[in-house]
Amino acid sequence: MTVAIASGKGGTGKTTVALNLALAIDGPVRLLDCDVEEPNCHIFLNPSIQEREAISIPVPFVDEAKCTACGECGRFCQYHAIVSLKTKPLVFPELCHGCGGCAKVCPTVAISEVEREIGVVETGASGTIRLVQGRLNVGVPLSPPLIRAVKRRTGDGGPVLIDCPPGTSCPVISALRGSDFVVLVTESTPFGLNDLALAVEAVRALGIPFAVVLNRASTGYLRVVEYCGRESIHILLELPEDRRVAEAYSRGRPAVEEVPGYRLVFQRLWRDIEEAAHLQRAAGGVVHADA
Repeated sequence: MTVAIASGKGGTGKTTVALNLALAIDGPVRLLDCDVEEPNCHIFLNPSIQEREAISIPVPFVDEAKCTACGECGRFCQYHAIVSLKTKPLVFPELCHGCGGCAKVCPTVAISEVEREIGVVETGASGTIRLVQGRLNVGVPLSPPLIRAVKRRTGDGGPVLIDCPPGTSCPVISALRGSDFVVLVTESTPFGLNDLALAVEAVRALGIPFAVVLNRASTGYLRVVEYCGRESIHILLELPEDRRVAEAYSRGRPAVEEVPGYRLVFQRLWRDIEEAAHLQRAAGGVVHADA
């Protein structure tokens, strides 16, 4: 089963939940760090990196001798990565999504493709956890191709956990697609509620079963719980404010290894995720709050 751990905003504890869940699961587990702009699971796992692979996307290269400046390529490209100025096309590689459409519409076959490196995928191991993470090159604005490259390394056997990027934009959608279940991590704050609602909308649009983990649940802000009740969204776990967790995090140590009782909490969370995923697949929708 592939479970994506996502959040509508950064700082909710998404990576904390993903890491502790991976460490609490008995047996082999594969953890995919798809937050490729700032991967940080390795800080806590300290894995031995065994493989590194550069990831590239194709970008257009124009043969000026063949180009007639007809402008077909520029009219086709929705991202304005290639623009014809009635002399020769200008290529902006950083805007290119690598679809290859400009080469296909060129009537004189003046456009070919060259590879542009956007990042690297690293694979390593830490105990029973197989970590796969992407690192986007500095200055590269396009992360979905690198996220897809990370997800292609899910392997066989055992559960797969995906640590998604924060937010609800294209990188998040790329990370979520193909998952069997989504855990939305939020916090008991007005910002947490606002961005949870956006994340719920995105996951529902993708048609993936989901439930919520509420972090910092002891703040006294109850509107997140009220929202989940109105929307019939199941809250799998409420984690209170805990200074011990924050202190362990600041030392680069996961809570399940430092704070008594937390391993049992996350083992129970994994069992609840498996049960919720089974119920939602059977029901064809979201588990109701009273399930």
